[in-house]
Amino acid sequence: MTKLKIKSGDVVTVIAGDHKGSQGKVVRVNREKNNAIVEGVNMVSKHTKPSAKSPQGGIVKKEAPIHISNLALIDPKSKKATKTGTRTEGDKKVRFSKSSNQVI
Repeated sequence: MTKLKIKSGDVVTVIAGDHKGSQGKVVRVNREKNNAIVEGVNMVSKHTKPSAKSPQGGIVKKEAPIHISNLALIDPKSKKATKTGTRTEGDKKVRFSKSSNQVI
């Protein structure tokens, strides 16, 4: 497994692909496949059979995973895409924005 710079709960923007420019909150990160599910981005239509949970069945819209390389973290101060770094403050390791040098 690789170390990723994006965590669930982060606000990210899509920097490549069909949904370029879209922004959303990361719902889940899959470290094995290097992808993430972003709220409201990369929506796909899933056809579902009738079941006990949904007796009607039909077409359901849901988010599909996006590769981590196509996402960039948004700096909370400037509201633009930024790279991240890590540093130790006291005895804690923290992430910081490289553009504004502010702790995320």
